[in-house]
Amino acid sequence: MLEPFRERIYVTRPVLPTLEEVTSKLRDIWDSKWLTNNGPQHSMLELELAEFLKVPYLSLFNNGTIALMVACQSLRLSGEVITTPFTFAATPHVLSWNNITPIFCDVDAETMNLDAEKVESMITPHTTGILAVHVFGTPCDVEKLQEVADRYGLKIIYDAAHAFGVELDGRGIGNFGDISMFSFHATKLYHTLEGGALVHGDKNLKPRIDLLKNFGIKNEDEVVMPGINGKLDEIRAAIGRIMLGYVEGERLKRRQIYEIYEEELGGVAGITLMPEVSADVKLNYQYYVIRIDEKVFGRSRDEVYDALRDYNIFSRKYFHPLCSEYTCYRQLSSSRVENLPVANQIARQVLSLPNYGELALDDVRKICAILKSFGK
Repeated sequence: MLEPFRERIYVTRPVLPTLEEVTSKLRDIWDSKWLTNNGPQHSMLELELAEFLKVPYLSLFNNGTIALMVACQSLRLSGEVITTPFTFAATPHVLSWNNITPIFCDVDAETMNLDAEKVESMITPHTTGILAVHVFGTPCDVEKLQEVADRYGLKIIYDAAHAFGVELDGRGIGNFGDISMFSFHATKLYHTLEGGALVHGDKNLKPRIDLLKNFGIKNEDEVVMPGINGKLDEIRAAIGRIMLGYVEGERLKRRQIYEIYEEELGGVAGITLMPEVSADVKLNYQYYVIRIDEKVFGRSRDEVYDALRDYNIFSRKYFHPLCSEYTCYRQLSSSRVENLPVANQIARQVLSLPNYGELALDDVRKICAILKSFGK
């Protein structure tokens, strides 16, 4: 008989630097008396992140949602933008905040990303862009999406909140599309406590992005566009600089956990593992997600979620419900269940399991044993 964990096992825990490292950076900031507005910590972090992510241009933000809102503004998107219903709420919300109608397209049954084969059928005369998500760090079909975008003159924004450090054939994932957004929220593989960034390859775009995130202020005497306050302060920028030194170590720890889940849960009837990726993809292992087929496994995802809690294991139904089910989007014709059969099925099955570097490997094996005990 397997015993519950004595202490709660959460789906994730933040990676924290030492207090000594933080204190050292704080002294620098206190000495400079420069707390925000593009100070030295901010400027250095932009350069260091651009190098780490292998991208030409990067602009820091106070969070990923504001960054995505500015991305839409910077590309002058309007009308309709095709996106996925299987994502965090911020993805369609940034469209609504820009007076853009989100058009939900179904997802691929394996990768859970926007189905590139179906995007073209969703295009109307009002479509100006595609907002795709690298779900759980698995890259979208960037080639197919770019082909469609080029054919119809559309812009592509990638929500890369899950994909920090992911590479495709040696290229940073932020090099695809017109703009990519990274989230630096505390729960991510890499964080600045709370923060985000936009990356792109257009040197003419960065000045516009940087104006938009600072009220449109060009200088002391000129405000040239209606901007917003999206600036990242010096303290969080400093923590971000420290955290860059932790990324690879945390990635490798999560890779070990990922491999145990693959080993222990592979072949279990009714459980679908993370999608396989080609050899040219470098993953970040930020999440480990399974899908549970109730008919085959013997219990539904919701039943497994509840049963794991009885053992002090706190998983997450991620993403549930679909964005298309929110009351603010339910009325859209693209939200109809018959238009999104794959996304609706996945949303009923998906379960994010505990995955963070401090999680003991023996505890991961115990989680797997408990989970398997629920099956037929």
